[in-house]
Amino acid sequence: MRALVGVVRAGAVAATLGAAVAVANRLTLPRLAPGDVVDEPVTVIVPARNEARRLPRLVADLRAQRGLRRLRVVIFDDDSVDGTAEAARLAAGEDPHVTVMRSTASPPPGWTGKAAACARAYAATDPSGVVAFVDADVRLAPDAVASAVTVLRDRGADLLTPWPFQQAGSTAEQLVQPLLFWSWFATLPIAVSHRSNRPSTAVSCGQFLVFDAQAYAAVGGHVAVASSPTEDLDLARALRRAGRRTMVAAAGNVVSCRMYEGAAPLRAGYTRWLWSAFGSPAGSAAVLVAAAVTYVLPPVAAVLGRGPARRWGVVGTAAAVVSRTVARATERGGLDPSDLAAACTHPFAVGGFAALTIDSLRARRTGRLGWKDRPLP
Repeated sequence: MRALVGVVRAGAVAATLGAAVAVANRLTLPRLAPGDVVDEPVTVIVPARNEARRLPRLVADLRAQRGLRRLRVVIFDDDSVDGTAEAARLAAGEDPHVTVMRSTASPPPGWTGKAAACARAYAATDPSGVVAFVDADVRLAPDAVASAVTVLRDRGADLLTPWPFQQAGSTAEQLVQPLLFWSWFATLPIAVSHRSNRPSTAVSCGQFLVFDAQAYAAVGGHVAVASSPTEDLDLARALRRAGRRTMVAAAGNVVSCRMYEGAAPLRAGYTRWLWSAFGSPAGSAAVLVAAAVTYVLPPVAAVLGRGPARRWGVVGTAAAVVSRTVARATERGGLDPSDLAAACTHPFAVGGFAALTIDSLRARRTGRLGWKDRPLP
């Protein structure tokens, strides 16, 4: 019994530390806000494969951007079969700032499709000033791009990740998607990360990346991360290894993304990369055990335990609810009543994440990794 109490106490202490980190990050994480008019060239590249349904909304958002005197938008259709290029051209109309390109080439051996599409689009346009990469399922408020460029320049960064609010529709999405932001927000003091060049403390999200174009080219751009299942994070790490500065900012007030629509796409999306998240199968096992001790055991002890075990379980459960609520409110750009209720499902979210990680490890071991009808290297 004493050993069980000790484990529950350890989990509760870890959850409390996570809540403290979340509160500190709430106070120190930069946020996007309308800034000055941007005079330098800004090129936005949108890699798109089979996105005919969602892409027109993003094109409309990009055409509505303001505060950018020299904006160029490049839509790169990566061998789609659903009329993505045609949909993009219709959405662009006669706008001279929007260029639609189409490639029918497969990714080179050893490349992921997204890295190849980004590299080809970049090579075809050779941007200067600022280059941004935006996924087709992202939605942008009119000041989003200018605000991001302003923060990039004001903070002297070479890469800014404006973190979108992760929209969630289905039950599976509501359970898992908030973990993307929370996973680093409750574990990494962002003020320390932003003062460091350590690759291990980099944060990045490929849905919206804003680079100093010269810095992007200097590290090799997407060519340098051709085979990576997490090219966004590896680009940030490459910049830091080169002595460059990378940052993340809360952007949920002006940027949002519904990454997956339903349980099946969500499972496929996470399966393609979670195997690589913790370095090795042993690393994954260690992280999942630590997550269970920190965020699953305390709620179980709070409900089923007695005496000290129950008391520590209540402490750990309350701390987890605080960290999840603070994280979601920060990501969203304001507190929603549903955030507190969703935070109470955190043990189930951790369980779902563990299942997805195991599924990803199995898929890699059996050679089943793929995305958008393409095998992954």
